[in-house]
Amino acid sequence: MTSTDEQPFILIAEDEPNIASFAKMYLEAAGFRVEIAERGDDALESIEKERPDLLLLDLNLPGVDGFEVTRRIRQGGGGMPILMLTARDDAVDKVVGLELGADDYVTKPFDPRELVARVRAVLRRAEALDADMPPVFEVDDLRIEVGPREAFVKGEEVALTPKEFDLLTALVQARGLVLSREQLLEKVWGYTFLGDSRTIDVHVRQLRRKLGDACPIETVWGTGYKVPARR
Repeated sequence: MTSTDEQPFILIAEDEPNIASFAKMYLEAAGFRVEIAERGDDALESIEKERPDLLLLDLNLPGVDGFEVTRRIRQGGGGMPILMLTARDDAVDKVVGLELGADDYVTKPFDPRELVARVRAVLRRAEALDADMPPVFEVDDLRIEVGPREAFVKGEEVALTPKEFDLLTALVQARGLVLSREQLLEKVWGYTFLGDSRTIDVHVRQLRRKLGDACPIETVWGTGYKVPARR
């Protein structure tokens, strides 16, 4: 983790003081170090000073909104997990946020126990996925370097979000085998993931767009996805 002490550092970007204070109180009680930014530009400035272990990001921030904050972080190569705060019925916002590179979402109003569970699950998966992987995977024109969490197509680096990288690595590691959406949710998001399987479809669509023919991800209708063993 990037924190200077043993407490994981969570940055909350939320302009509603009651929600921000509520989340901060429960996250601190769960053992996290927490700071609050009330505007998108303030959040970006804070990230420049100290990279958080996780960004809890409201999409409707004043100034620079949450979508633009996510886009700038991912375009700049920032790999920190991003957990979106969305309104309960904003399905479009959830999809757009995931496509831009957010890792998961929490709907408002939220149960603080759910918030803590999601934060822990995202952080746990970010740490655990690297531990049991070989250092390099190579499949045709694709090269995955697990340590630095980088992917290359024909020698050119491809910018992937943390969850895109984890999903691709899980599929490549199991190439030739079909992984169900439920298996992928467990492998990439953890057993405590409380979202739905459409999250997988969004991330697969992004991977296909970024990788092209270098690593075909096949849909097995009614089951899940696989990367073929041989071309």
